[in-house]
Amino acid sequence: MSLTQNARELSERWHATKVHWRDSQALEFEKQYLEALPGMVNKAGVMLNELEILIKKIRKDCEQTY
Repeated sequence: MSLTQNARELSERWHATKVHWRDSQALEFEKQYLEALPGMVNKAGVMLNELEILIKKIRKDCEQTY
């Protein structure tokens, strides 16, 4: 399962949980851990794509050397 899919599943489960957990702790948990998650997942995806490009370049350079 991809990072994006896991984040989406977490979001769906959180929305189901919020139906039953509606106190100040739930609000604090959501603000502290879940609000920033979509942006963090997007940044991680961009970084992973850049890393994949770099690894491919390194492999290509190594193959040309040997």
